Amino acid sequence: MILSEENQYIKSIEIDWQKVHAAKLGKTYPFNLPIIKQLSTLSCHPQVTYLIGENGVGKSTLIEAIATAYGFNPEGGTKNMHFSTEASHSVLHDFLRISKSYRQAKDGFFLRAETVYNVSSHIDQLDREGGFGPPIIASYGGVSLHKQSHGESFFAIFMNRFSGKGIYILDEPEAALSPTRQMAMLKRMDELIKEGSQFIIATHSPIILAYPQSRIYEITEKTIEVVNYKETEHYAITKTFLDDPEHMLKLLL
Repeated sequence: MILSEENQYIKSIEIDWQKVHAAKLGKTYPFNLPIIKQLSTLSCHPQVTYLIGENGVGKSTLIEAIATAYGFNPEGGTKNMHFSTEASHSVLHDFLRISKSYRQAKDGFFLRAETVYNVSSHIDQLDREGGFGPPIIASYGGVSLHKQSHGESFFAIFMNRFSGKGIYILDEPEAALSPTRQMAMLKRMDELIKEGSQFIIATHSPIILAYPQSRIYEITEKTIEVVNYKETEHYAITKTFLDDPEHMLKLLL
């Protein structure tokens, strides 16, 4: 069952600017970031919503706040994971309003490449302590994520732990995945979407960005705009380079 606009889990995200200004935070981080300053309401696609843009515009800050406001651990994992290695997340989640439909997700995960190590450590710790029934790692492929490479552990979570009918929020997954694994990720995304899942993804990868049933928000210093895949800077620059790498290298070097 593919989700529609009527029953998608997250319909939109809105910043409560009245609350922000009442707290006198309008000129402070993260409300001074380009993506945040321009944002009032972000409407989500029933299948996949992408956030793209240059480094520093605030994609990860926003994706972290969305995940935290929805109930996920800021460092990643499921809603049942309660741990903190370093409380580095912003206060943005306290000022977000998430519009939901009547349908509740049966599963969910906040997956961010930079904190997979922390999630892996938490899983191992819980399994050492025991008392939770079957080992938790069984849901992640059965092999400790610390006994795999960064890319392998990230991919194991995606392939084994994501089970459908879920809301999955991903922050720059390409940081851990080879191009081949990124294409495998697209295939797995399609399977999960057909099982009633919804994705919100911040990415720089033109491969991960290619899922057809999606909405792409391109963020610049001045605007947040919905763009088509082939209109994105990610696609255009990558295509230009691959079409004639010798020419591009002459220009660059």
